[in-house]
Amino acid sequence: MASQTLQAALAEIAPPSSSSQVKIQLNTRDADLSLPSSSSSILVNTNLRRYTLSTLINALLQTEKPIPFEFIINGTFLRTSLEDYLTANGISTETTLPVEYVRAVIPPLYLASFEHDAWVSSVDVLSRTSPAGQWAADERSPVKGQERILSGSFDGRIRVWNMSSEVLAASPSPVKGPGGYVSSIMAVKFISPNRIVSSGYGRAIRIWEYNEDLTTFTASLTLQLELCSHKSIIQSLAVHDPSSRILSGSADHTVCLWSTKESDAPRLQENSTSSKRRKLSATTTTVPRLGPLSLLQAHSDSVSSVAFDPKDSTVAYSTSWDHTVRTWDLPTSSLVDTRTTSHPLFSFAALPDLNLLAAGSSARHITLVDPRASATTVSAMTLRGHRNTIVSLARDPDSAYGLVSGSHDGTCRIWDVRSRRSEERGVVGESVYTIFRESGKANHYPEGGEGVKVFGVAWDRQVGIVSASEDKRVQINKGRKAGENENS
Repeated sequence: MASQTLQAALAEIAPPSSSSQVKIQLNTRDADLSLPSSSSSILVNTNLRRYTLSTLINALLQTEKPIPFEFIINGTFLRTSLEDYLTANGISTETTLPVEYVRAVIPPLYLASFEHDAWVSSVDVLSRTSPAGQWAADERSPVKGQERILSGSFDGRIRVWNMSSEVLAASPSPVKGPGGYVSSIMAVKFISPNRIVSSGYGRAIRIWEYNEDLTTFTASLTLQLELCSHKSIIQSLAVHDPSSRILSGSADHTVCLWSTKESDAPRLQENSTSSKRRKLSATTTTVPRLGPLSLLQAHSDSVSSVAFDPKDSTVAYSTSWDHTVRTWDLPTSSLVDTRTTSHPLFSFAALPDLNLLAAGSSARHITLVDPRASATTVSAMTLRGHRNTIVSLARDPDSAYGLVSGSHDGTCRIWDVRSRRSEERGVVGESVYTIFRESGKANHYPEGGEGVKVFGVAWDRQVGIVSASEDKRVQINKGRKAGENENS
């Protein structure tokens, strides 16, 4: 019966032609979409492309509704006919070609925008699937529909939002300094469901207690701790609540490691300089001020991004305008590896399952760095498509191969490192989808991103892709894989 279904599908979808043929071995990692062994190895015309192959898989699976599929051969998405692929890679038609099929990703849909009074610099998400939600793993972790968005703004305030675009809590308005100076926020993170960390122009990292009262439907932000050592703008934060650690990267060229526990870190004494700085910050309340556990010095220019290794929190990474990606051993506070690229670096994300580090640059591309000692080159591959500096990166929570980038060109781009194209300079990665700012669509979209620059991006399995921008908005877009429930 399976053989008859196969023959009928092939006859209808890909009738015999003068084209040559090749044997393909179909496979998938999705158990719900697996083909019986009798249908997985078939002889097909080499002129077939993705659409026809997708139609064939649907016919063999006898799906009620067509499911768009993508096809992966030797780690690369098929973007041509099978014949062109074989020719480009020097593969004979006598070879059995292993072909993996996966659900195609539907373009992310625009869901909402949260408006601010000033540029929005940074965002984070609290959900049951976000890092802070997973670390909590108890009743504090929000249920579906109760997710929270955290934003940091150039007006010097942090805000917590619900999914109905309502502000639940906001930090106090900062006191303006001479000339109307405001200590802008540059980075925000959820440490846990009831703790938040922020940093920026104020040179101090602030840890806030966040509480919600479900009986009165109110929420509050209370300053708990200040972490002080940096001498300039603190541009990046990374958190790891299980180890009570925070990383920070600053324009003073340094990386600092901190504890979120008051008992673990050295306590600093108040002085006239810190007192003056506090008056220009978000609060005048006296709170404990702690010093760093260690100061990591090696960069020769501004540190743009910091991160803990996703699989080992004793390892950290930092990127800098000095063109380097550096790897640190935190227990010994030592630099263990330096990879030097060709351009200033502004953003970072690790792809641990691929042993790759992604670094966004001022040259409008993402460099994939292989940090292993056995790597023969610094750049394993380059992802191209943006038209301005790439200032933020976040991993795809559902795929080891995916990430999203935010750029000063006013877009977020979704990447899958298996999506590639050939250029004169070699094979480069190309984006799968581009997300534009809704605020920029009413007018001619600015070529360089003026007025809609993206400053930060986060990607959460439940909420979607959340981005912060010069347009004074947090924007939420969400995609899903073809055939999945819309509410998943």
